[in-house]
Amino acid sequence: MLAEVAREEIFVGSHEQVDETVPVLIVGGSMVGLSTAAFLAFHGVQALAVERHGGTAIHPRAAHFHLRTLEVFRAMGMEEDVRRKSEEQYDSDGGISSIESLAGKEIAKFIPSLNAGVEAVSPTRRLFLTQEALEPILREHARRLGAELRYSTEVVDFEQAADCVVVTTRDVESGEERRIRADYVVSCDGWRSPIRERLGIAMEGHGLISNSITIYFRADVEKYVGGRTEAVFYVFNDTMRGFFRLDRSCQTGFLVVNTAGDVSKPEATNVAEGITRERAEELLRASIGVPDIDVEVLDIAPWKAIADNAASFQSGRVFLAGDAAHTMPPNGGFGGNTGVQDAFNLSWKIAHVLRGEAGPELVDTYDAERQPIGRLTIEQAYTRYVLRTAPYLGTDHIQPIVDDLSLEIGHRYRSSAVLGDGASEDDGLPYVDPRESRGVPGTRAPHLWLSEGVSTLDLFRRRMVLLSGTEFDVPGVEVHRIEHPDFCDAYGIRPDGAVLVRPDGYVAWRMPEAASTEAIKDALELVLSLGSRVSAETS
Repeated sequence: MLAEVAREEIFVGSHEQVDETVPVLIVGGSMVGLSTAAFLAFHGVQALAVERHGGTAIHPRAAHFHLRTLEVFRAMGMEEDVRRKSEEQYDSDGGISSIESLAGKEIAKFIPSLNAGVEAVSPTRRLFLTQEALEPILREHARRLGAELRYSTEVVDFEQAADCVVVTTRDVESGEERRIRADYVVSCDGWRSPIRERLGIAMEGHGLISNSITIYFRADVEKYVGGRTEAVFYVFNDTMRGFFRLDRSCQTGFLVVNTAGDVSKPEATNVAEGITRERAEELLRASIGVPDIDVEVLDIAPWKAIADNAASFQSGRVFLAGDAAHTMPPNGGFGGNTGVQDAFNLSWKIAHVLRGEAGPELVDTYDAERQPIGRLTIEQAYTRYVLRTAPYLGTDHIQPIVDDLSLEIGHRYRSSAVLGDGASEDDGLPYVDPRESRGVPGTRAPHLWLSEGVSTLDLFRRRMVLLSGTEFDVPGVEVHRIEHPDFCDAYGIRPDGAVLVRPDGYVAWRMPEAASTEAIKDALELVLSLGSRVSAETS
């Protein structure tokens, strides 16, 4: 249990009362924690991630990975490893449909083909992959890059000062405690996040929707799937509502059950309470649609479907990421993807500050940029939950569906790390259609193939990057003169204009024409919170 009172004054600038000092301590070693460790190490920050469990995930969990997540993995050199593992498990071009049961009729097809049309906007493709298969890949990359991962280690206390955070950890097996001083802490400790609770950060949204279960099973359902290539089947019948994910063989998979029985009764949403193996077998057979089919229940995992977003993703030197920052139902597969992108946004900023290449205010833009995205994503996941699983909740209070491309690669950031160009209209929405973004500041830089297998997105890795049709020499910036015939139109500039892109691939600044070295230097200083000219007016 975390202590209730912080003792900040004891630790200001002190190294003597700690056992260990690290630049960044990550609390949680699941998918988002591992991603944070890997991304920080990629940027040269040797982070320490502590995880109370003894290893990586043992259940499949998150399986639908979006375009932006694959773009992030591509930047890290992980894309091919992830894709190969995915191909062992799923048809990555599979769709998503609603059915009465596997043996019953189809009700609706939500997504006929997962990757239709994506080649025009991204160098990557969406895929399905279980979390238990992804986490070892992330762990290997994190360790190879220099991150330290410490399992069977829990956080029991932390105290924040003006210049550091001191965290007390305990070895789960031996009980040994260590005091670790960190410049920053990233809390990836799940939806119940003790660190978020300790910080007093409220959660806002729809709250608890259902006490759901996931049934991991073995059953031969190949003939009931037939020639269908769906990777996700939503099941909607009088017995239950939820969804299947099946592996390529159609012999194993898992079934999520959100409601069971008459949804007009409150107990319908409390599937987890009193669940037995016999009841799980009943729900499984009802979902398959064959009352006498042989099924083997391997495990039953109770969990809560919640749609909430943290009121803030930051308190001083402590940041929230993943489920600690936003908890959402799995519909649309947004949860893990949003957490990975939290980590990607935050990591380059921490690295720049720790290296002295940016002012400390740069890290504050994490909350300004990601908290609105968390809020948008929560509402979109909730809308899909209602429409696909729980229409009994009514649709008057849900937000309209935003198309998947805009939600995956169309996020729009507003902060002091994004400078307006005076030429772009701003509708205030946290997303744009990526097919029409044209390099607007705050949006992901557009994809163009520059040569065989090389995208514009491959230029954005560890440094600030300047793209232009003209040669420039700017210290501290990686400059690329682009001769692609579609470049200027795609980025909304003339050949003598310029675009400044951040290491996370988001446009920081754009001068549509007549760019100058001096203007670029001024923009760089503002984006990186360097100098006295930084102000709220530059957001």
